[in-house]
Amino acid sequence: MKTAYIGLGSNIGDKDSNCLEAVAEIKKIPGCRLISQSELFLTKPVGVEDQDWYVNGVVSVATGISPADLLECLLAVEAGMGRIRRRRWEARIIDLDLLLYGQEIITESDLTVPHPRLHLRRFVLEPLARLAPDLVHPTLGKTVSDLLRNFEDDGQVVVPLKDS
Repeated sequence: MKTAYIGLGSNIGDKDSNCLEAVAEIKKIPGCRLISQSELFLTKPVGVEDQDWYVNGVVSVATGISPADLLECLLAVEAGMGRIRRRRWEARIIDLDLLLYGQEIITESDLTVPHPRLHLRRFVLEPLARLAPDLVHPTLGKTVSDLLRNFEDDGQVVVPLKDS
């Protein structure tokens, strides 16, 4: 069994409910068992203008299925919740990203693990650090808490949902 970390995000509709529904669907994936779930965060969109703020979080699962099969299941959850992919970084009812899969490094045409922007996104690092502060990024060799502590303030806003 490997531990996989999955990023959750929504900025359409009832965003926190969308994230919780996605967690419920992830629990149903055969060969996956939910280990832990971060709190949810309200986050300013990164890389785009004129979008509503996101609700983001991270879950960890123990899994025996391959990274490619897990990604396929996550895409099926997105589709089942009504996500239609048209453009990169568009508003979405749900976004599920495979962030890490054990300490594996995968570079394929349709799958890159660790997620290539994990260390550049405060909305990923904040919840991930709550779940696994001592987890070492497989290619950077730094813990998640170190990545977050050394994150340059570039205007990314991440607020615990309960405080918003």
